[in-house]
Amino acid sequence: MSFATRKPEALVTSVVPATMTALRADVVICTYTLARWDLLARAVESALAQSVAPQQLIIVVGHAEPGEQHVNDELLARCQQEWGAGRADSPTEIVIVTRRFAGTKGSSLNTALLLTRAEIIAFLDDDAEAAPDWLEWKLAVYATHPGVVALGGAPRPDYGAPRPSWFPPDFDWVFGCHYRALPDQLAPIPRLIGTSMSARRDAILSVGGFHADWHDDMDLSHRIAHSFGPEAVCYEPRAEVLHYVPPDRLTWSYFWRRCFYVNRSKVGAFADMGEAGNIRAELRFGVSTLLALGPALIAAITGRPERLRQALVAVVGVALAGCGHVAGRVQLARGRRAEVLTTGLSAADVRRARAAVAATDDA
Repeated sequence: MSFATRKPEALVTSVVPATMTALRADVVICTYTLARWDLLARAVESALAQSVAPQQLIIVVGHAEPGEQHVNDELLARCQQEWGAGRADSPTEIVIVTRRFAGTKGSSLNTALLLTRAEIIAFLDDDAEAAPDWLEWKLAVYATHPGVVALGGAPRPDYGAPRPSWFPPDFDWVFGCHYRALPDQLAPIPRLIGTSMSARRDAILSVGGFHADWHDDMDLSHRIAHSFGPEAVCYEPRAEVLHYVPPDRLTWSYFWRRCFYVNRSKVGAFADMGEAGNIRAELRFGVSTLLALGPALIAAITGRPERLRQALVAVVGVALAGCGHVAGRVQLARGRRAEVLTTGLSAADVRRARAAVAATDDA
């Protein structure tokens, strides 16, 4: 599915504000495998087709395995062949680079951050397609709400297989999509979804970029909220992308593993954040899941048993998350957590990044 073929009633009906802004944006896409080439091409083309063109589109080619220094040369060559010369029909400068630092996605994001020049940096996953007004919505919020420092958009699912009836809507975060607890209008949220997040460049640099191999969105959200206040991290559901959900992510095996292992690894990520780390969002989510059992039971009695099945699966998901958290705490106490290779940008890196923009502005 794409935005060109998506049913109109499935979209959020809205009109982009007519307010023009002098703010500029760079778009970053990180990728690592040729197996997602068709999805990557869709992501790149959607970024180039924005109603407000990005100043730069930065494509970072890396490798999925932590500690692996060898990038995917075949993927790099294909990206350069496809987009290395830019696009005659687009004013956007296309930059294709290899990951500079050890680590995984967080290090790829840091690599891109050093090359950015615009005031706003928008991040798009290589398996997501941005709506034509995705960037325009983001820039409109930044222009009219100076207190917004980081802004998320709504990743809508693009299913590769039928969605199971037992899968609870509250757990669409499992495959990186908008879930039921998120607001339906511009509002502060505890945490962004990495598929479609963005932030002011100066703010990302001020917190040292990204400090996590895989929890990049959570890491950035917590550090921004700690430095600028919780109201600085917001969500604009009208800035939409379609996020591909492959069939293997719609299985019970993927569901339980994701609930357990993500929350186990979060423990170390929170510890690395220092005072910025907390599990308040997880606790609120757990409480709301348990409170939903009552309405689900009533729905089952009145002829909608699928609501109760989903609620029970959600409770199991929360229990698995809790077990993962306990396991993570034990690992941390014993010093057995996995090594984190993405450690943030150095002070020298940040100074060079800021100096490069200042030199460009002077020129």
